[in-house]
Amino acid sequence: MININEEFSFPFENVLFSFALESEAADVFENYNSLITGIGKVNAAYELTKAINYKRPSLIVNLGSAGSNFFKKGDVVCCTRFIQRDMDVRPLGYELYETPLSGLPPVLEYGLKMDGLQEGICGSGDSFEMGHSTVLYNVVDMEAYVLAMIAMKEKIPFLCLKYISDGADDNAAEDWIVQVHKAAKAFESILNLNEK
Repeated sequence: MININEEFSFPFENVLFSFALESEAADVFENYNSLITGIGKVNAAYELTKAINYKRPSLIVNLGSAGSNFFKKGDVVCCTRFIQRDMDVRPLGYELYETPLSGLPPVLEYGLKMDGLQEGICGSGDSFEMGHSTVLYNVVDMEAYVLAMIAMKEKIPFLCLKYISDGADDNAAEDWIVQVHKAAKAFESILNLNEK
């Protein structure tokens, strides 16, 4: 059973764990219903939609590495709000990060809060951000926004946990390579997988 907070818990067999890369899951998630989407919003959207159509889960859990100049390396952050950080249609009169004609606000609020974890706002985009400067989001990844949006549209509860692997700065690429392998062990501990 995955216990998220006092209100929400789900049997492991009804949970879909979503990762961008196998290295983020490592061998920790071999015996769980896991999905490796590949990097980026398009890959994530395609693979999650396919997986939901195959077997609809009771809960989607997005686990992965992310950058942040707000949280510390090694922190696990529960993201409950999401921004599509490369959406910019301001010349046509839309707000920064607003998707035109979608009916969605620039900040998508759709994610369960997990007891004991810090909360973050995740900015997802199809670039590896190495010069993070905005204060509108404090976690940077490449898939979470679209996963949260699909979960919301499909009315499936969504939990997003990000392991901070780098500072989204000039050292981000080197830091990520070193840190990404630690993510799966951190998730194993937080989700109490060894007590299954």
